Amino acid sequence: MTSEAAEIMEKLKDKKAEYEATASTNSSVNFEDIDNIIINKVLGPERYGRVRFQGSSVNPTQYFGSISHQYMPSGSQSQVEVQRLKDQIVQIQASTDEQISQLRAEAAAREEEVAVREAEQNRKYNELQLQLQSMMTMFQQFQNPPS
Repeated sequence: MTSEAAEIMEKLKDKKAEYEATASTNSSVNFEDIDNIIINKVLGPERYGRVRFQGSSVNPTQYFGSISHQYMPSGSQSQVEVQRLKDQIVQIQASTDEQISQLRAEAAAREEEVAVREAEQNRKYNELQLQLQSMMTMFQQFQNPPS
C-alpha cells in the first residue's frame, strides 16, 4: 500500500467513526448509506468514465471488460430475434385459424344434429296427433251408434 492509499484509508476510517457516532444519536442518518457518503466526502463525487480506487487512467471498459454486448443485441441478433418473433406470430395465427375452423365445423355438426332431432320429434308429434284424431273419431262413432 502506498502512503497516499494509507492516508486515504485513514481518512475513511476517521470519517466512518465520526458518522457512526452521529448516526447513533441522530435517527435521520441511514446506516446503509454511510459508506457511500464517507467515500464521496473523502474522494469527492464519482467522475464519468472512471473506476474508483483504480487510478485516474483506468476506465470502466478496461476494468470490467466490454459487456455492452450482453445487454444490447447486435443488428444481426436483433434481426434474428425479430424474424423469430414474426415466425412465432405466424404459427400462432395459423393455429388460431385452425382452431376457429374446427370450432365452426363442430358447431355446424351440432346444428345439424339438432335439426335432425327436431325433425324426428315433429314426425313423432304428427304421428301421435294422427293417432289421437283417429281415436277421437272412433270414440265419437262408438258414442253415436248408427241409427
